[in-house]
Amino acid sequence: MSKEQRITGNITPPSKYVEILKKHFSQCFDKNGKLDFEKLKKQLSSTEINFSKESYGMDWLGKSYARLLATDEATTLLKEDEEFNQKKVNVSSQNLLIKGDNLEVLKHLSNAYYEKIKMIYIDPPYNTGSDGFVYQDDRKFDVPTLMELAGISEERAKRILDFTQSKSNSHSAWLTFMYPRLYIAKQLLKDDGVIFISIDDNEVAQLRLMMDEIFGEENFVGEFIRRTINSGKQDSTTISLYHENLLVFSKHKELLNLNRRKKTEKERKKLYPLKDKYLKTRGRYYISQLDKASIQYSDSLNYFIIAPDGTRIWPGNGFNDKNKVFRWSKEKVKWGIENDYIVFKKQTDGWKVYAKSYEFRDYNNKEIMPSNPYTSLDYVNKEYSNFNATPILQKLFNGKKIFNFPKPTIFIKDLIGFSTKERNNDLILDFFAGSGTTGDAVMQLNAEDGGNRKYILVQLPELIDPQKNKTAYEFVKEELKVDEPTIFEITKERLIRAAKKVHKETIAPKIAEKKKEIKEIESKLDINDNAEKIKELKKEIKSLKNQDLGFKIFETKPIWEDYD
Repeated sequence: MSKEQRITGNITPPSKYVEILKKHFSQCFDKNGKLDFEKLKKQLSSTEINFSKESYGMDWLGKSYARLLATDEATTLLKEDEEFNQKKVNVSSQNLLIKGDNLEVLKHLSNAYYEKIKMIYIDPPYNTGSDGFVYQDDRKFDVPTLMELAGISEERAKRILDFTQSKSNSHSAWLTFMYPRLYIAKQLLKDDGVIFISIDDNEVAQLRLMMDEIFGEENFVGEFIRRTINSGKQDSTTISLYHENLLVFSKHKELLNLNRRKKTEKERKKLYPLKDKYLKTRGRYYISQLDKASIQYSDSLNYFIIAPDGTRIWPGNGFNDKNKVFRWSKEKVKWGIENDYIVFKKQTDGWKVYAKSYEFRDYNNKEIMPSNPYTSLDYVNKEYSNFNATPILQKLFNGKKIFNFPKPTIFIKDLIGFSTKERNNDLILDFFAGSGTTGDAVMQLNAEDGGNRKYILVQLPELIDPQKNKTAYEFVKEELKVDEPTIFEITKERLIRAAKKVHKETIAPKIAEKKKEIKEIESKLDINDNAEKIKELKKEIKSLKNQDLGFKIFETKPIWEDYD
């Protein structure tokens, strides 16, 4: 095992915006590479840009400090857990679990993973007053230094430093905490990347405005609702709440290409019960009657269609029935008949006309692109409820409740399937890892569809309070033999157990099934025609055996005094 000390250099988050300015406005930088903003303003003023101070925007106490934290150098190094990483299951793994403050970790990632992350999911503290969030910064800026670095007044610098050391959970404190993390997260995303953020009503308004500023309003994708519990809070004196929000932003919306939510075979057959010769290209389908109730009557939609036996079919009860019209125009029906999107059925009361609705093609025979495919993220979908997630996690830990309100794996798995491709080696990042649901979801999805996605999880070694969660504390201390129990140890153990479960319940049965299929083919007298099939099955077995179920561990360590 190598004992060589490898030093990480240049641990300041890169900014391509500075490089763009240097390229086009090099005259506005001094010999030390520092931007002279007054010179830049003069240059831009000549192009009639208005620098009036009055404009729409979001401000809070600590915003200048948050910007400084986003671009300030890291104060740590990354250290590898060599013993863990050299284990057989982990030695070749490209998955990462990193212990440390996520702002520090993001700064380390900002070089090696700059613009390489396809999807980010985070579940940050909600700042409810009861979730334990307090903001206390360990950076030792004094008032004069902060005034100079942030370009603020002495009075404002004093107020900022006061709240950063006061364990505040105000809106300003929460925004100051989140801003630099989200700023760097954007730098990590690929141009076609997307970020999902779970948040409750307490900070959703502030988060939306801050995301508009960091990512741009034009890159807002949507805001969805997830049911979190099966009934509202019983102690509510006003409105009974049982949901949280999911904010979705892209790096560049025009490049974002989201997938349809993959349905199970049971779901497919229920929604699309019929199939025809177009199964491979259009998918399954259902039919719906072409005439509809007329809310606003139109003569152009009240016409007849010729049935296969030559009968004229009118909408509703026949000619001049103004209560019903056809949904399609004459030209559209002609196209539908020619392209097999129309079905005729002869019934006791005459002919009826139906339109086919396919899984993968719309009524113009174009591929369906989802505008809002996650309509199931709402109040009525109990699959995404935290109450469904808790027993699943308990089962993984032999019945012990070691984590409160974990996210449902199926929820995260759907988001990953929605935003990544199984064959593209896409990277998924979660820098508020918690119980490790995102890593579990990545492994499950890869095992199901043969994907090669990789995850990077970041978790603070937050101490477990033995009074608040005695079960978790005793589990980590007694079963895992850790002297100071932290959430990180639960994250790590969850990933280990989840990997074993995925192999046992998904990968191993699939391998056995494919081996059985090969034996059945080989037992036949003539296998020449099946040689290609056997080759494909062996390839699939190899892919399953090579599924990445390990992970490497790194930890942030303070830079020593004479590091330079």
